[in-house]
Amino acid sequence: MRCALRWAGWREFWQAGQMGFVQATSTPYRDKRSHFDGQSLLEAGTSMDVALGVQRDGWLNRMLQTVPGLSAETANAVGREALPLLAGAGPSRAWTPDVNLMLSAQSQMFLDHIYHDDDLFREAGAEAIELSADLSAGLSGRVAPAQREAVEKRLTGLGENRAWPDLDGLVDFATGRMAGATRIAAFSLAGWDTHRNQAGAIARPLSRLQRIILRMQAQLGPQVWERTTLIAMTEFGRTVRQNGTGGTDHGTGGAMVLAGGALRGGGGVGRLAGSLGKCVV
Repeated sequence: MRCALRWAGWREFWQAGQMGFVQATSTPYRDKRSHFDGQSLLEAGTSMDVALGVQRDGWLNRMLQTVPGLSAETANAVGREALPLLAGAGPSRAWTPDVNLMLSAQSQMFLDHIYHDDDLFREAGAEAIELSADLSAGLSGRVAPAQREAVEKRLTGLGENRAWPDLDGLVDFATGRMAGATRIAAFSLAGWDTHRNQAGAIARPLSRLQRIILRMQAQLGPQVWERTTLIAMTEFGRTVRQNGTGGTDHGTGGAMVLAGGALRGGGGVGRLAGSLGKCVV
């Protein structure tokens, strides 16, 4: 991962012991080509014969089921993509950007009255209205305007860092929830299938991943960041040898990027770098 460490933003984390890499790592899904099957296995967290077509919940949700005292506020699936690693009987929430419920006070009282005796719709409706109210008020999970302005100032000068509006909305929502009762946020980052022109194509997803880490650290603040670990992982890796179009094909050895104040970083495990994909905080 030497190419990534040339970026000033990541280098600061590395030098502070808040970044590490697990390289040449893989699930049992090897020497195959299906992104869907590879991702199913990664998110199920089981052996290949169990996960493909059989497993209906994710490893992160099974963890939630074993920890006492958890509520739906504990874990959030953020974004438009399905996140099977949080699917299951354990309590979790889901939020999709650009979906708002703009209700007047009278309409909200009317819905509360209708759904009062319906356990399913009462809880789901209340949750949707609460999340929408946060976003519509421009709080992005209760981040005050003065705090947001301070965060934006802190983001300048942190290295090669540019705004990605779609990512920033996800990060702002996730960190806003994590400032409260939420302890886990998961979202997906696409763009790592570099079959052609990898030298040029890899820059964009690396920039987006760096933006997530930098903005998350700035938004959370030192106290929450010190208790945070971010994991970026992929369903499978890339070949070491380039193909005829200057890209790389599906391979065995992937990579995981780790960051956060709770990490004892500044080192790496393994010998080969690969591609990255799914983000879990």
